Amino acid sequence: MSIKKLSKSDATKTITNIEKQIDENDFIISKTDTKGSIIYCNEIFTKMAGYDTQELIGANHNLIRHPDMPRIAFKIAWDLIQNKKEFFGFIKNLTKDGGYYWIFAYITADLDLNGNIISYTSVRRKAPQSAIDTITAIYKLLIEAEKTGGLEASSKLLNEYLKKNQTTYDEFIINLQKGVKI
Repeated sequence: MSIKKLSKSDATKTITNIEKQIDENDFIISKTDTKGSIIYCNEIFTKMAGYDTQELIGANHNLIRHPDMPRIAFKIAWDLIQNKKEFFGFIKNLTKDGGYYWIFAYITADLDLNGNIISYTSVRRKAPQSAIDTITAIYKLLIEAEKTGGLEASSKLLNEYLKKNQTTYDEFIINLQKGVKI
């Protein structure tokens, strides 16, 4: 008997707005193939997401994508890691029971000896509340822009925000992680 591999369409449709907190010293670790299907996840990931390891292995990582996340955040991540660059960002993940948890994510491409991408590794940790407060408001604006103008509109809005604050995306994210007010 084969186990059905979960996909985004299998994610809960009932959002409970109940937050889970990752411990200060915990790290969530996962590895995906080049298409985003999970090939490894640690115990903290399964605990936070609320899925069994068997449910997560083979599932696309977008299974835990919360609807409060703007699509532009994932476009930025994919654009960077597919070009063998590092991604840092704040992510609100959806749990199996409809709750959520915030994390600060670091994602990088794993390369073979010839420099070809063979997988991606993500390490996540607790995000500071000050960063969550700031990024939540920005994500709401980006999602509204996406509803009316798609990725192009949210990308434009984000770039205008960064320009207005005289910062780059990376500087903005790292400063939020450090607790610097933007």
